[in-house]
Amino acid sequence: MISFELSPQQKQIKELVHWFAKHEIRPIAMEADRLGKVPDEWLNKVNKMGIHLNTSSFSGGGRTAKTGEKNGKKSEKEANRMAVIATEELAWGCPAITLSLPGAGLGGPPIQSSGTPEQKERFLSIFTKDEPRWGAYALTEPEAGSDVSGIRTTARKVDGGYVLNGQKIFITNGARASWTVVFATIDPNMGRAGHRAFVVEKGTPGFSCTRLVHKMGLRANETAELLFENCFVPQENLLGGEELYSTSGNKPSGFQVAMKTFDSTRPIVAAMAIGIARAAYEYTVDLVRKEYPKQGRLYYEAAELLAEAEQDIDAARLLTWEAAWKADIGQPNAMEAAICKAVAGKMALDVCSKCLELLGPIGLDGHLVEKLYRDVKVFDIFEGTQQIQRLVTARRLYAPYGVHV
Repeated sequence: MISFELSPQQKQIKELVHWFAKHEIRPIAMEADRLGKVPDEWLNKVNKMGIHLNTSSFSGGGRTAKTGEKNGKKSEKEANRMAVIATEELAWGCPAITLSLPGAGLGGPPIQSSGTPEQKERFLSIFTKDEPRWGAYALTEPEAGSDVSGIRTTARKVDGGYVLNGQKIFITNGARASWTVVFATIDPNMGRAGHRAFVVEKGTPGFSCTRLVHKMGLRANETAELLFENCFVPQENLLGGEELYSTSGNKPSGFQVAMKTFDSTRPIVAAMAIGIARAAYEYTVDLVRKEYPKQGRLYYEAAELLAEAEQDIDAARLLTWEAAWKADIGQPNAMEAAICKAVAGKMALDVCSKCLELLGPIGLDGHLVEKLYRDVKVFDIFEGTQQIQRLVTARRLYAPYGVHV
């Protein structure tokens, strides 16, 4: 049974990451937002500290969020739970900077779950203290966002590999990534069965970044548009190899590889939304206590709204922990991952909106809550919108009754 009491190791990691967020991330957050980038010297510094962000773990200082044990001893028992605990603290500091931390990022889970042993070693071993490096995950296209089954980037089989043609948009760290997990189809008429996943390395001929996207929120984080023009990808970069996509038995398609990734990353995104909401809530509580008359009507109205916000934050956190816990014990968690993502995204948007209203002119341009309000909107969209999460949930609720949604 899941326990909501943090173990000593979990508490230690939580405190360590919160210290990092408070003293290393928060002091540069507003300036990074204004400049639209995280300073290179800062990224070099944290990389030399051994701090990397992967969506299945947060590691730093000789310890890993997978276990809380020294020297990175791996125990999958708490990997996902520790990842969501750590990510909440990082996002409390700044979600854009969190997404900019060196590491495999969203590209890590598909390689970890579907890659061959050689691919895991080749692509996941590059994240060291020598220099900051990033991985990326490219699924979204201009005509395939929420409905990823409709991707149109093509992969044509040729001698020694595949040739990719197409476009990807809204790719986190896409321009600077050393490699990108790219989803394409060998035949659009095959639907999901035709999907394949490839690891495309930076500098591959025919693979380019066409532009960086200017955004309302998460301004400090790099978001890229990628183009593939007769881009040759060698056979050894087909994620999992040909055997993974065999039509015999219950072999997955690239679509299923992508969906499995979301089971790991949606709780991470939910945890980030919770961290944003908590940051806005705590900032607003402090200012309300200082600025509002203690016995006035406005004080009690504000206190009621903030109490409701705290309840919503706690509820979303428990849903997120449940989704992570099920992943850690090896149980299917697709429905729980969808639920926590849907609840946390909407909750964080509502909490930030309430906080902005309570602060009034104090919370306008140039203040933390205004920035968080801009940052939080995308957490209700990426990794699947509210509508997609409800669809995923409904399908799993009704499947035992033979009803197809």
